[in-house]
Amino acid sequence: MSAIPDKPALEGLEAKWGAVWEESGTYAFDREGASRDDVYSIDTPPPTASGSLHVGHVFSYTHTDTVARYKRMNGKRVFYPMGWDDNGLPTERRVQNYYGVRCDPSLPYVEGFVPPHDGGDGKSVKAADQQPISRRNFIELCERLTIEDEKQFEALWRTLGLSVDWKQTYRTIGADSLRASQLAFLRNIERGEAYQAQAPTLWDITFRTAVAQAELEDREQPSAYHTLAFHKSDGSGDILIDTTRPELLAACVALVAHPDDERFKPLFGTTVRTPVFDVEVPIVAHHLAKQDKGTGIAMICTFGDVTDVIWWRELDLPNRAILGFDGRVISEAPAAITSESGREAYAQIAGKTVFSAKQTMVELLQASGELTGEIRKITHPVKFFEKGDKPLEIVSTRQWYIKNGARDEALRERLLAHGKELEWHPDFMRVRYENWVEGLSGDWLISRQRFFGVPIPVWYPLDADGNPVFDEPIVPTADQLPVDPSSDVPAGYTAEQRGVAGGFQGEVDVMDTWATSSLTPQLAGGWERDEELYDLVYPFDLRPQGQDIIRTWLFSTLLRSELESGTLPWRHAGISGWILDPDRKKMSKSKGNVVTPAGMLDQHGSDAVRYWAASAKLGTDASFDPQNPTQIKIGRRLAIKLLNAAKFTLSFDASAAGTVSEPLDRSMLAGLAGVIADATRAFESYDHARALELTESSFWTFCDDYLELVKERAHGGTGQAQASAVTTLRAALSVYVRLLAPFLPYATEEVWSWFEEGSVHTANWPLATELDDFVGADADAGLLALVGGALIGVRGAKTDAKVSQRTPVTLAVIHAPATDAARLELAAGDLADVGRIAELRIEAADVTETQVAEITVESAE
Repeated sequence: MSAIPDKPALEGLEAKWGAVWEESGTYAFDREGASRDDVYSIDTPPPTASGSLHVGHVFSYTHTDTVARYKRMNGKRVFYPMGWDDNGLPTERRVQNYYGVRCDPSLPYVEGFVPPHDGGDGKSVKAADQQPISRRNFIELCERLTIEDEKQFEALWRTLGLSVDWKQTYRTIGADSLRASQLAFLRNIERGEAYQAQAPTLWDITFRTAVAQAELEDREQPSAYHTLAFHKSDGSGDILIDTTRPELLAACVALVAHPDDERFKPLFGTTVRTPVFDVEVPIVAHHLAKQDKGTGIAMICTFGDVTDVIWWRELDLPNRAILGFDGRVISEAPAAITSESGREAYAQIAGKTVFSAKQTMVELLQASGELTGEIRKITHPVKFFEKGDKPLEIVSTRQWYIKNGARDEALRERLLAHGKELEWHPDFMRVRYENWVEGLSGDWLISRQRFFGVPIPVWYPLDADGNPVFDEPIVPTADQLPVDPSSDVPAGYTAEQRGVAGGFQGEVDVMDTWATSSLTPQLAGGWERDEELYDLVYPFDLRPQGQDIIRTWLFSTLLRSELESGTLPWRHAGISGWILDPDRKKMSKSKGNVVTPAGMLDQHGSDAVRYWAASAKLGTDASFDPQNPTQIKIGRRLAIKLLNAAKFTLSFDASAAGTVSEPLDRSMLAGLAGVIADATRAFESYDHARALELTESSFWTFCDDYLELVKERAHGGTGQAQASAVTTLRAALSVYVRLLAPFLPYATEEVWSWFEEGSVHTANWPLATELDDFVGADADAGLLALVGGALIGVRGAKTDAKVSQRTPVTLAVIHAPATDAARLELAAGDLADVGRIAELRIEAADVTETQVAEITVESAE
């Protein structure tokens, strides 16, 4: 135990107790002799290790930490690891900006490479001016920067007081993660769940990579309708269609209308010829065509949007894609364009960006007279990569996919059943998961044309002409993992056979970062690496996360677990809300309205910031105004009050403590027993905010009413009455410190050290039964509130008399309902002492509530 300081303060507690916790292993996971029932395991979100944490991280991770601390105090061995999501596009982007470089896999490795920037303002370097470097050099810079970022992240998490076991950490690009990710993928291949396909792919032209359905977002963009005239092949007239993408006219493969549209029913099965390019295309029917959009009939191009892909696939149409990976029109015209004028027109758009090609096509259509009417400006939603700044295009590529239930009804039903089996907190978040699963339109595209990620572990044999045989991939054995096919050689081949006929070529794509993050239970739990640990923690008890990644992280993790073991990966999912700025807009890095937490922690203290975060229920959005952080200030006041109330409570001689005899003391503890029970139920229901609210309210009543009422008896009283007060004060303090420990870890640890051995964070969570011996069966739990109301009345009367609260009172008469008057008599001595009342009369009267009927204060003579 430590000495009580003369002036308790919050400053310095983070450094003091952080060092003690680390040295003593307060939060270490002890697996020795444990069974699965002894363990509470958390599948902690691995933050993206690129840039800086923001206030939203503090918000949601504090929610999880309160649960971890509660479970630990309930005797659970808490497995609470921390991972770092350091592979993928965000890291590459940060490295490009930070060092002023970009990756060019064709370049050779440079030993001892020094980047042009090192911590400078890389964002000021235009992409075209970034220095191209080899893939290996680029990956080395990614490794260097993420390690430094992770150190800063860990330091902030430690300051916040996360009770993480820092020996249980992993990196999504570390050797163990590489092996586990590749092993899971190989098993997906073996079971037929992973496959390759040449298919239309959503493509970000800036990052030159494929994008999965879960990474899309719609953004309103300006556009315009152009009305084009298609010519009926029988010469009987024209059909007008509205399009926002005239630049894709050369890729047109059909016109489509709704099968029930009477205007076009006679035309189904006939053909038209396209304007400018004079290519014959059919008129077809499909239920996704909208009768009330445009002219009611649309052109199908390969590919303008995701609906084009559906039409192309379901109507078995040809592929005449004209956009390349760089977002420009490819040089070779589709074979269907055979007329000399058509090929000349195509040559005018070849090599141009989408924007420039659109301008050229409009000019060609105007010149041919096939653009009719006015061009009508509109705004409409356009698909973007969530991290990109240019609209996505759709190109044909060969990619790797994992089945996700989009085309497998049995798998979809199993995933929906798991969603019903999972305990959601709050429950309404389940609907978001179900809507996502039911709305899947394609399997999960997991290959990415990036550099810093988990390599897809396959090679391809080359035939006698040097062409890759994609249908016969060469895969490594489990004991060879991890591998990098771009540099490693498959069994049975030599390095000299790379890229030559009869030899092999390595896969250069890497896995989508979610393909690794979807395995966080396996990565953290030691799957196929430490089976004893895995059996202790899996399935995990809790998956905490944000609501915006239900469709990505939660769904993909549940999918991989179903494919691998047919089980749920966790029992509970705790979904935090968003942080909103003062204008009620979601805080995000892309909007530039985020607040970094380091300054908040320094200014207000970690306990105050944690209080603000913990005040919000799961699933509820919370606004934050850094200029007026009201909740944080309230939290700081609470933490300071705890220090001061504890110092006051512990100042009384406790040598005679033992029995609680006075009605007011028993009332206080009876009410506190109810708070314990209610707060415990709230925590068991994953409602940390309710547990905090109950505890805080009770604690302020303890401070404002009970301490005031008994301080004279505790300080100057004698015998059993004095001992009863001191016993009650100490018993209540012990309970309050433990109830507040999950929320205010630093202040509670400081107070605990003044009167108890060990850490409050490994002490037992309070039980209502602890107070049974003090309270007894006949305690009046409402007495304290009743006496507190009378005290407020006395104070109010003094205020009305314009005298100090310390002014003695000659006579005070209190009227109360008959039943309450008898109860007030039980605490009349304490009430008279605190009010400095010489004569206190409590009279039964015809009133509905307690009130001061008469008060006489001493004169100031």
